[in-house]
Parts: sequence; structure tokens; C-alpha cells
Amino acid sequence: MLTTFWSVKGGVGCTVTAATSAVVCSRDPSSADGVVIADLAGDVPATLGLPDPGAPGLAEWLAAGETVAADALSRMELGVAPGLVLLPRGRVPIVDPERVAVLASLLAADSRDVVVDAGVVTASGPLLPLARDAHRSLLVVRNCYLGLRRAVAPPVQPSGLVLVREPGRSLTRRDVESCIAAPVVADVEVDRAMARAVDAGLLLHRTPRAVAAALRGAA
Repeated sequence: MLTTFWSVKGGVGCTVTAATSAVVCSRDPSSADGVVIADLAGDVPATLGLPDPGAPGLAEWLAAGETVAADALSRMELGVAPGLVLLPRGRVPIVDPERVAVLASLLAADSRDVVVDAGVVTASGPLLPLARDAHRSLLVVRNCYLGLRRAVAPPVQPSGLVLVREPGRSLTRRDVESCIAAPVVADVEVDRAMARAVDAGLLLHRTPRAVAAALRGAA
């Protein structure tokens, strides 16, 4: 199954929720074939406390066009933890939505669970096919008025929402669902323990229980 986490605005927690979801999914006995996390935004290694893998990565595979074999993707996989591998972003710009659509098709056909961190997706941007063609297209939003203004007319209708809930905000889960016309599939409260785990590079080993529970089943 291909699950894409994406956002319409930076800084909402897209990478952290995608990476955490992949970690949680990889520990689930139902994911017997393993889990792939495909990093299109470039921040997954740092979020998981890994060194920068550099190139080649997905960006180079996309830029190579039809001259590169599909199995080159598997040769770029980096082991992260038991049952979890990373497809790193690479270095060069990603510009061709048609090649991204090919990538989405290949990832969707993988027998493993595939989690994509697409970062910010726009109607005219090259990463739109990853949000559009995923089995589960999850828009990451906060219960923030300014953020929701952008999400009211998303570039593609998501199949579900990951709500990163900030304490003290007046907007409720129901408000968010009503604004975007999509169900909240994961309700994640902003957690200082999560911030500390990411800052210390320990997310793989010290995933906060509350956040893991909220994201279980999202991917």
C-alpha cells in the first residue's frame, strides 16, 4: 500500500508524522514484508537521527528519465532498522511530474507498505502525482486558522487528514474535517517528548507512546 503524507504549508509536522508512521508500521506484525519510507522532502534522515545519505537518490532516479531501470530504486534502499528501509531524496531538483507519476506507480505496486514524505504539494508542483495517485493520500494540517485557509482548496482531495493539534487553539477536529471535507484518520497532539526525541536523534529508539498510538494504522 502506498501512503503519502503531504501538506499545503511548511512547518506543520509532515516529515515527523510520516517518519513516525513508517517506524510504527515497521513494528507491526501485519507488515511482514517490511516498510519503505520514500523521502521526497529531504528531511527524513535527520528526523530519524541518520547521517545524510547524499546522492544518488530519488531525485537522480527521476532526472535520469527512461534510461534508468526500475530496479535501480531497490539498489538505492538504505537499511534503517529491522523491517524498515529508506529511499533517500538525493541532491538534484525534482522538476518532471510525469516521471514522478511513474515513481508513484512503481511504489504503489511494491508488495511492501510504502510511506512517502512528499512535503509541500502544490497544484503546479512536480510532486502532485504522489498525493493524487496514492492508495491513501493524507494531508497533514494543524488546527490553525491561517493554515486551514490554505487547505480549504487543496490541490488534490485527500482521502484523510493527519491533525497535528496545538493546545490552546479554538478550532476543533470537527471544524477541520468540515473545512476540508475529509476525515481525520490520526489526531496527534503536539508533544514535547516528540520534539526532544527528534532533536536528540532518538526517534527510532524512543518513539513517544502517545504519538505512536495516534499514528498507528495511518499508513
